[in-house]
Amino acid sequence: EVQLVESGGGLVQAGGSLRLSCAASGFTFDDYAIGWFRQAPGKEREGVSCISRRDGSTYYTDSVKGRFIISSDNAKNTVYLQMNSLKPEDTAVYYCAAGHEPVGLRLHYPTAYDYWGQGTQVTVSS
Repeated sequence: EVQLVESGGGLVQAGGSLRLSCAASGFTFDDYAIGWFRQAPGKEREGVSCISRRDGSTYYTDSVKGRFIISSDNAKNTVYLQMNSLKPEDTAVYYCAAGHEPVGLRLHYPTAYDYWGQGTQVTVSS
């Protein structure tokens, strides 16, 4: 059974940090790109940061560049999203997703991903 389990969300003040974790199981980790997406109320789901397991390429949406860092621990089948200098506009439900490679230029498109976690709430207060 494929499982993606997110953790690490919560309430933080603006300027603070959180680290999200996505623990994957039930599939061959190396064969899948892993992405972090977020969805705020009334908005479309957007790709925040993604990593290709095939070539190590990464994607960051413009609004998080320089603040968020995606990383992967192969031994633990876990992908992390370190979020620094958080802003109120980062408030959303964050989802982890896995997409079978090759994902290529679709790395940040939700439609490129096959499996999704249940999401974790991130709330940034001003």
